[in-house]
Amino acid sequence: MDKQAIFKQVAQVEERIGELYEEIGNLKAQVIELIEENTRLVLEKQRYQEHLQAASKCTESNSTTLVISEHTDADVPETKEGYNNLTKLYEEGFHICNVHYGRMRTEGDCLFCLAFLNKTISDE
Repeated sequence: MDKQAIFKQVAQVEERIGELYEEIGNLKAQVIELIEENTRLVLEKQRYQEHLQAASKCTESNSTTLVISEHTDADVPETKEGYNNLTKLYEEGFHICNVHYGRMRTEGDCLFCLAFLNKTISDE
């Protein structure tokens, strides 16, 4: 084999490696999207199950009672509960900021999420 043929063969192998690298990058992006969707669906399923259990308990205990809710200090724990849920989501590795809400955090802490958490803390 002459040098030109070897050089041409190396160039072809290099080109195929580049194509494979690009394909791996695309597959990686698809896997990340699937993992995010799967996690979102698992959390949504869990929320629905909790809601269903709460609804069934409510109907079992008070099937004929009408509950009238008024704006009282009892609403404050709901705000804390919402904040706690957002904190839990963030600790589980999800974005809670308006920029990337619901996506998995892949690179450490997000400044937008942290700013949102700090803003929420200072508002209370």
